[in-house]
Amino acid sequence: MPSDAEPAPVSAKTPVTLREVAATAGVSVATASKALNGQGRMTAETRERIRETARLLGFRPNSLAQSLLRKRSFTVGLLTNDTYGRFSLPLMAGVSDALVDKGVSVFLCNVEDDQRLGQLHVEAMLDKRVDGIVATGKRIDRHLPVDLSDLRIPVVYAFTQPDPGAVGLVSDDAGGARLAVEHFLRLGRRRIAHVSGPASFAVVHTRAEAYRDVLKENGLAVNEPLLGAWSEGWGHEAVAKLFGSAGREGWPDAVFCGNDQIARGVIDALRERGISVPDDVGVIGFDNWEIVAEATRPPLTSVDMNLSTLGREAGLALLSLVDGQPAAPGIRKLPCRLVVRQSCGSPPE
Repeated sequence: MPSDAEPAPVSAKTPVTLREVAATAGVSVATASKALNGQGRMTAETRERIRETARLLGFRPNSLAQSLLRKRSFTVGLLTNDTYGRFSLPLMAGVSDALVDKGVSVFLCNVEDDQRLGQLHVEAMLDKRVDGIVATGKRIDRHLPVDLSDLRIPVVYAFTQPDPGAVGLVSDDAGGARLAVEHFLRLGRRRIAHVSGPASFAVVHTRAEAYRDVLKENGLAVNEPLLGAWSEGWGHEAVAKLFGSAGREGWPDAVFCGNDQIARGVIDALRERGISVPDDVGVIGFDNWEIVAEATRPPLTSVDMNLSTLGREAGLALLSLVDGQPAAPGIRKLPCRLVVRQSCGSPPE
């Protein structure tokens, strides 16, 4: 026997049954079931009393039985190849936020870039009879390494290339770039450089085109963007190119960066050269990766792609399809927002 000093062994508690709820509420099992499922004819007072009894007892409906009754599993899958979760995790939070009040659960499967692994995850989701799938990725111009076009359940794409005729949601990268460059203009900056990532990414060209357009619309000189890697190291290299040879009067007074890592590298390299941010040069990033943006010195102004909102809209679109409501195919662009911190400075007095 255990001594007085030893804790009692842990054992699982027996779930509260529908019969216990009915007995406590003083009704039949059939009436209790109808009350909890929103069915049957009874007074509002009786229905509420039964539901309150179930809540106080800690009764949890049998989700499998409910699924069989309603021909729904009340689960959706989220497929991604975003190994680090940089984009998929905030998006998943948005999907979950949209569906949790509807009693729908979301589970995440990472397919990496493995077609076989992706197919295995899809088959597992189908075996679990998910009501639908949200497909997302680490870039918007590449399709996941798995074919979702012929599934007999709804699929919504978010932050990844959709199949033809499917519903897709992406952030408005051109609009986000405009927010950054126009903010610099309001601050009185006129010599604005653009440093971005690899030319193989579609968003690099989308943001660069918007950058050029805003400068042209305002009659300002346009320098070709510097393209490199999505890294702090490239930010350092870019500063050497932009501030290395020309005299101070020819230096940019603002740098719009393609992501927050590049921006952080730019700020560090400017500091090393004795160039003040934001007094001499303003810097704006893209992504609003808070762990990077808020730890940068000074804290980094950045374009936020509103991934949680994107996920929420994807979840609602999927739920609509599951409920049998048609949706117009094609890509919807959702607006970005600018999160202003200290790295871009204040308007001139």
